[in-house]
Amino acid sequence: MQFDSPLAEGRLLRRYKRFLADIALREDDIVTVHCANPGAMLGLLTPGSRVSLSRSANPARKLPLSWELVEVDFGWRGPQLVGINTGHPNLLAAEAIAAALIPRLAGYERLRREVRYGRTSRVDILLEADGRPPCYVEVKNVHLMRRPGLAEFPDCVTARGAKHLEELGDMVETGARAAMLFIVQMEAEAFTLAADLDPAYARAFARARARGVEAYALACRVTPAGIVAETPLPILV
Repeated sequence: MQFDSPLAEGRLLRRYKRFLADIALREDDIVTVHCANPGAMLGLLTPGSRVSLSRSANPARKLPLSWELVEVDFGWRGPQLVGINTGHPNLLAAEAIAAALIPRLAGYERLRREVRYGRTSRVDILLEADGRPPCYVEVKNVHLMRRPGLAEFPDCVTARGAKHLEELGDMVETGARAAMLFIVQMEAEAFTLAADLDPAYARAFARARARGVEAYALACRVTPAGIVAETPLPILV
């Protein structure tokens, strides 16, 4: 995934009301930007952090700038760029599947996004091929790192995420395949669950795995030019 145009740079002042952030482009130029991330963003909100912003091509948009990247030093390999826009992981996942980065998800003839399934949900990606069971893929964005090199999910309680795990397990019982795909928008060595932050999600994950739901994690190469999911990670659960 490449950004449509060069990103603007600034310094984070504050993030508030979940979807807003104040950014200093220059000392006397402070702007409010859209923050496409409803999560807690633990460890990513230090005032003064370097951030990168994209500009919308829609002239009618109220907030033309969107927060895309933040530079963070997790005490592991020095400062690195982290993608914070939760609108990107589905595209990153689709690109990774098309590139056969996850062998067990490769070889499907059709990839559809945002397909209705379960009770009232939409699955992020549905893989289909003649003569093969369909594969329902739920994608989650990851950008929490509290221990050097170890990416974690979630960074806050996600009842919706637990519901998705239950519905994936239901699809397995119908004869389909189902998988959780964690897109880590930063460099990492391994992935695990933040069970202390959301014990219910950790329990739901264990139940889903026992029912046959697969799980994969991919770390991303993040640059000011774009983001690419490219490195499979071991899942330590």
